[in-house]
Amino acid sequence: MLALSRKKNEALVVNNNIEITILDIRGDQVKIGISAPKEVPVYRKEVYMQIQEANKEAMSAENLDALKDLF
Repeated sequence: MLALSRKKNEALVVNNNIEITILDIRGDQVKIGISAPKEVPVYRKEVYMQIQEANKEAMSAENLDALKDLF
């Protein structure tokens, strides 16, 4: 993991096309802004994990059997 220090209104660039800017710092909470191309999905980690879990469930053998029954 890369750890960087940034102050309010400072930014960093990822992969030449994603910019992450520190918008505000209040106590232990940091507000960030992310500018990325529309084709680049950006999720909070907890939402990303829920999506991954839903995808795993959708690919379960039980659901695949039900899909086969449709055809």
